[in-house]
Amino acid sequence: MGINKILIYIITGLILSGCVQSTAMIGPALTLVSTGNVSQAGVSFITNKAVKEETGMDTVTYVSKKIEKKQAETKIRRDFKKLIETNFEKTREKLISQDQSNIFN
Repeated sequence: MGINKILIYIITGLILSGCVQSTAMIGPALTLVSTGNVSQAGVSFITNKAVKEETGMDTVTYVSKKIEKKQAETKIRRDFKKLIETNFEKTREKLISQDQSNIFN
């Protein structure tokens, strides 16, 4: 039991101190350990490296930024649609009231 605790402390210390060379390897390593599927771990590692080289961000950051951007665009479209509908209703009410005033004259 004592050796297991020491090993856990050493591994935790290495990870938290920044001595782990590449954080892109942690995800695939966990995949390999949990599933035993070497090809899936390899594909995960290659994908992470490709995204990092192309965008300069890790995969999770890249995906979350894309989701935030999409949500912002959706909100802008929703607000624009609401603005158009409101202006349409106001214009319609004005035209109806002008038409009614012309009928009585």
